[in-house]
Amino acid sequence: MDIVSYAYRDATAQTVSRTKHHEKVTLHERPTIPIDELPYPFGELGVDLTESELRETAYEILVVSCRTSSSGKPLKYVSSFSVRSSSSRSTAASKVKKALGLNNLESVIEKKGSTIGELMRLQMSISEQIDSRVRRAFLRVAAGQLGRRLESMVLPLELLQHFKSSEFPNPQEYEVWQRRNLKLLEAGLVLHPCLPLDETDTRPKQLQQIIHGALVKPMETSKHSESMQVLRNLGTSLACRSFDGSSPEICHWADGTPLNLRLYQILLEACFDVNDKTSVTEEVDEVLEIIKKTWVILGIDQMFHNICFSWVLFHRYVATSQVENDLLFAADNLLSEVAKDANAVNFSQTLSSLLGLILGWAEKRLLVYHDSFYRDNIDIMQSFLSMDLSAAQILVEHSSGNYQKRSKEVDVAFSRVDSYIRASMTRTFSQEKERLISSRKSSKQQQNPLPILCILAQNVSDLAFNEKEIYSAILKRWHPLATGVAVATLHACYGNELKKFVSGISELTPDALQVLIAADKLEKDLVQMAVADAVDSEDGGKSLMTEMTPYEAEAVIANLVKSWIRTRVDRLKEWVNRNLQQEVWNPHANKERFAPSGVEVLRSIDETFEAFFLLPIPMHPALLPELMNGLDGCLQNYILKAISGCGSQSTFVPTMPSLTRCSSGSKFSVFRKKERLPKVLHGKSQNGDDSFSIPQLCVRINTLHCIRKELDVLEKRTISQLRDNMRVDDDNIVDGLGKGFELSVASCLEGIQQLSEAISYKVIFHELSHVFWDYLYVVDVSSSRIEPFLQELEKNLEIISATVHDKVRTRVITNVMKASFDGFLFILLAGGPSRAFSLADAAIIDEDLKFLMDLFWSEGDGLPTDLIDKFSTTLKGILPLFHTDTAILIEQLERATEDYFGPSANSRLPLPPTSGNWSPTEPSTIMRVLCYRNDKMSTKFLRKNYNLPKKL
Repeated sequence: MDIVSYAYRDATAQTVSRTKHHEKVTLHERPTIPIDELPYPFGELGVDLTESELRETAYEILVVSCRTSSSGKPLKYVSSFSVRSSSSRSTAASKVKKALGLNNLESVIEKKGSTIGELMRLQMSISEQIDSRVRRAFLRVAAGQLGRRLESMVLPLELLQHFKSSEFPNPQEYEVWQRRNLKLLEAGLVLHPCLPLDETDTRPKQLQQIIHGALVKPMETSKHSESMQVLRNLGTSLACRSFDGSSPEICHWADGTPLNLRLYQILLEACFDVNDKTSVTEEVDEVLEIIKKTWVILGIDQMFHNICFSWVLFHRYVATSQVENDLLFAADNLLSEVAKDANAVNFSQTLSSLLGLILGWAEKRLLVYHDSFYRDNIDIMQSFLSMDLSAAQILVEHSSGNYQKRSKEVDVAFSRVDSYIRASMTRTFSQEKERLISSRKSSKQQQNPLPILCILAQNVSDLAFNEKEIYSAILKRWHPLATGVAVATLHACYGNELKKFVSGISELTPDALQVLIAADKLEKDLVQMAVADAVDSEDGGKSLMTEMTPYEAEAVIANLVKSWIRTRVDRLKEWVNRNLQQEVWNPHANKERFAPSGVEVLRSIDETFEAFFLLPIPMHPALLPELMNGLDGCLQNYILKAISGCGSQSTFVPTMPSLTRCSSGSKFSVFRKKERLPKVLHGKSQNGDDSFSIPQLCVRINTLHCIRKELDVLEKRTISQLRDNMRVDDDNIVDGLGKGFELSVASCLEGIQQLSEAISYKVIFHELSHVFWDYLYVVDVSSSRIEPFLQELEKNLEIISATVHDKVRTRVITNVMKASFDGFLFILLAGGPSRAFSLADAAIIDEDLKFLMDLFWSEGDGLPTDLIDKFSTTLKGILPLFHTDTAILIEQLERATEDYFGPSANSRLPLPPTSGNWSPTEPSTIMRVLCYRNDKMSTKFLRKNYNLPKKL
């Protein structure tokens, strides 16, 4: 066991019992800590003195120490230590705080007009009654001890003689006070004397007998009392001993360890603000100055002061839930001062006790720093390490013998941090392993579980990356290879578990392969981190690599499987290209009316999956996404080729003609003869074959719908095969696959929509153009109405309904309805120079629209009424414009144009752009109604404002 461990053991052994009761402080609550958390380092007093009793004693020593003596003059209490003004405090930073590294903050307590003496009374929670009583007693002592120095008096004896029972509120309080002073005499003169007692000296035992008797029955303490005279003689004789037998000038009654350190600690605690337990008061310089006046009585010097103050700061940090990191910094700074005088013999044991306690407390957390620190409090870890390593360095540097010689060859900080990393990482690994084992035991009903070592490998990898990100940045201050040591420790821990597992393998099972592949991945991650961490080290990381004995796991299986996947995918691609060239999309090829090539491509994909799961490999979950992506690409290629060349909405809608104006009163040949209706393509198909006819397009839709539906079934079957093959019923693996066939599913949905639009607009503008675009309302509205178009449209709807699949029929019919409404509106607003409408024609248009809507309603057997209303909203909203008088239309156009362009000084209105978003309030829509209005007013208005060409 090294000297650091011995120091911690000795410090702990000194703590036998603790004070069981703390007096309730009436002025301010004082911080306390759990007994087991931080034992007192300097030893127990051995007498039953409460915290408040010790505090009163410390205050009495402080008061008497602040009194000065001079030749021929009585002792005088100086109470004029004025506190610096607030303005002075704000401009002059505390020298003590600056030296300790503490922040300068405004004091919370109001001390205006106070003295340091009054401040100390408040800081030590001493009532005014006790303060007044103490000062009166010292006046009596001063009157009766003229010319004597305070160091030559035994304070408890003087107080016992000069205090009377009548000066206390009740006899019981006086008896408590008397017992307190008697216990102090026993502690200072018998139990913990400054000078060692002679075993043959009977005075200590006599003094103890008197004190113990007085504790049972209060003694008479007047000046002429015999018992008091005996007590005084014994106490004075013991206090005035010296090494050489001469008469000393100083009485030793409170300067023995640990009594003096305990009292001095209480005084130092007054340095903390009573309203903020974690803050050192702004007047700390003056407070320490007055506290140091007690050094003579307590036998304290600068070395003892540094030791005790270090403990007070450290103790306060722990007692206040470790929230103020500056306290730890300050304690650490004081330890560096302690180190300069650590060789002094007279306090080596005291220092060793303190450092041992600090080491033990810090080690307890640093050996398991993963349990103690995390991302949000990682800065505290740095303070813990600094404190711990400072204490360890002092113990090592000032120890003796061979250890001191050997320590010179060892970097204390490096070796301790190295041990912390290895210990904490080992513990964390064990905890993670036990957690997995426990979780597995509690989930016995789980079917075909993944081997624990596979899960552990991933979790260890996460631990390593977490270590590098959070902890290593702090640890590298003392250990340049912190990350490397951590991952090497994890590598060794997992390696031990892997060795046990491999030793039990008799054949290459799926479980064994899973574990080996998981171990191979983990090893690569850890080695990469170790190499990266040691790249700048002297040996380039060779020492770490020698620690990391290779696992030697197999990894070639994955490459073989990937090659198998590529071959299958390429073969399927060739099949798709070859068979689609021969596909005729015949609606009578089968009962379901979809393409045989679609059935074949799905069958090929299903066979590929079945063959994949029959392969004797362990990494189906890892490689399944690659297989699915390859097959997804093949299927998407099929879908894109299936819709290629079928056209879209823009393919069949004619070009919008230029705006013209109508000649007034014209009924026939009212537009320029040179203008003709834009032509649309006629014929069976753009490619000269019949594979793009309406029935064939419906077969293509059916095929895409079938593929989309079968993909859901295929994905569920694949997941089921995965679970059966891997004996896993864990959704974590399934969720890791993601959504299968995303490209194909999206292409199916887009393809069905594109084909539906192509069928719809092809029927309206291509197949039925002779009764719609080339006929409806051409020349004369009343003689070219919608009836012929409706008859032909109904026939096409019957063909579509009989061919397309039930699940997509409503979508296709709805698209046809939308295309018919769009075409109807297109004829009204952009029908070309062969069409013109009068106010009288508006009723005919309304009636024709009703006939068109009724066709799709089909007396309740067709589309729902709300669906028809939804898609006819725009058209029905614009028809009222055809009923509106021309003058009103012109006013509406002028207002709409002004709203769109803003007010204009020009006499002509700007020509509104054609947006295609028809609306009864949109300028372009209103203007087009005027362009097709067959009357003089509209023609005149259009010529004047827009100079549109005149129609014949």
